[in-house]
Amino acid sequence: MYTCVYKHEKERRKASKNDPLAGLWISKTTVQRHPTTVEEERLNKYCTLHHLLPLIRGLGLFPLDSLCKSFSRNLCLSSLGDCLHCNSFKTPLHFPLNCNAWNQTQRCPNNYPTKHKRTINPGRSSNKTCPDYFRWIHEDLRHWKETGIMRDMVESARKFAYFRLIIIDGKAYVDRYKKSIQTRDVFTAWGIVQLLRWYPGRLPDLELMFDTSDRPVIRSKDYRGPNAGPPPLFRYCSDWASLDIVFPDWSFWGWYKIYIEGWAWSVSEKYILACNSPTLYVTPNFHDFLIRGMVPQQHYWPIRENNKCKSLKFAVEWGNNHTAKLVVTISYCDVFRPYDCKKNQLDFPPLGLVWFQRMLGLASTKGSNYILEDTKMENVYDYMFHLLNEYAKLLKYKPSVPETAIELCPEVMACPTDSVWRRFMDDSLEETPNDVPPCALPPPYDPQVLKAFVEDKVRSTKQVEMWEKEYWDKQDIQKQ
Repeated sequence: MYTCVYKHEKERRKASKNDPLAGLWISKTTVQRHPTTVEEERLNKYCTLHHLLPLIRGLGLFPLDSLCKSFSRNLCLSSLGDCLHCNSFKTPLHFPLNCNAWNQTQRCPNNYPTKHKRTINPGRSSNKTCPDYFRWIHEDLRHWKETGIMRDMVESARKFAYFRLIIIDGKAYVDRYKKSIQTRDVFTAWGIVQLLRWYPGRLPDLELMFDTSDRPVIRSKDYRGPNAGPPPLFRYCSDWASLDIVFPDWSFWGWYKIYIEGWAWSVSEKYILACNSPTLYVTPNFHDFLIRGMVPQQHYWPIRENNKCKSLKFAVEWGNNHTAKLVVTISYCDVFRPYDCKKNQLDFPPLGLVWFQRMLGLASTKGSNYILEDTKMENVYDYMFHLLNEYAKLLKYKPSVPETAIELCPEVMACPTDSVWRRFMDDSLEETPNDVPPCALPPPYDPQVLKAFVEDKVRSTKQVEMWEKEYWDKQDIQKQ
């Protein structure tokens, strides 16, 4: 018999989820809860598997390098004394929340690296190209491509900003100016801290202003000409008449919302689209960092903003009259990570929501795949990384930390909190640096390609509006 020791139930869940051999032993594992040091906890969460290793090797279930990387290099000897030579592999660094240290010093611990030397397969590089919507990063920043970003430009955005973010030597600092709506600023800052833990030491020094309110405020008509110098202001959404820089909203780390707000961008869209049902989407005036890459009839069904009731009725009637294109699917979404959905599952998971829905095959599968595949958390972090990295390249001055700014780290933000705040922070804490580099940022849109893409979106929407008009014209004729 063999034993794994876990300090927290969370560690047991992570082991069963992330370790490739977890399914072979987890049912026989004895879970003991007792205090351990961080190093002991890191080592003890791996099982020695004295009895299973010879069997696994004999059956050839896993390559030895994968097997070794799954366990502490100090615990890789089988019961037969056959060394697996795991010393050539290093275990990933592991940095859990350290509230004991914070309670004593009220300061950020200094053990988390601001630089990261890859520990597994150091020669491995990412050959994955980022999803196509990453191209919009170039569009958002092109207004400063010729002039660069001066200090006075950043300072001119302060009147709109809720906080200033500074990253120096891999550490984040924030200077708050006013109270944000709900916890938008808190979980936005939390997400940036997780990015620095995910890619420690990879971001250059930078400084930016962030507005957490709803609507864009930097109007392009106010900054025309080659030397206009618009203030660079980050926020959650923009529109085609504004220059605000779009950043992922707080709900990737904090609590989510599922309802129509009707004021700016939709916080709900990613959760609704992820659930594998046809999304009837009111034609948006605003866009977040995701919606710009979506096309009507491919990812969603457009609904008129100025005639919602008739437009919704037509969408339902159209679906009822095209039942050959309807399929039945089941999607599961974790209530804490509703954008991490699993399709076509048979077992109802704990802490889950379930949708039984008839869907329009083409639009719903492309819409949900767009969220489930192209908006995984690693892609969200990569989008943040590339946006901030490209932004930092434009800075024409060396950022510095204001005296009124405070250093940000998980302990400062999570340790003093409890209840639902702490639960979301625990759930989204990045404890291990990512050994795989970010995806490769695609080049900017060719002007003609971008024009064709926008025209295609307009054409697809107008086609649905034409079908809708024909439907209601026939209804009027039948009434006569």
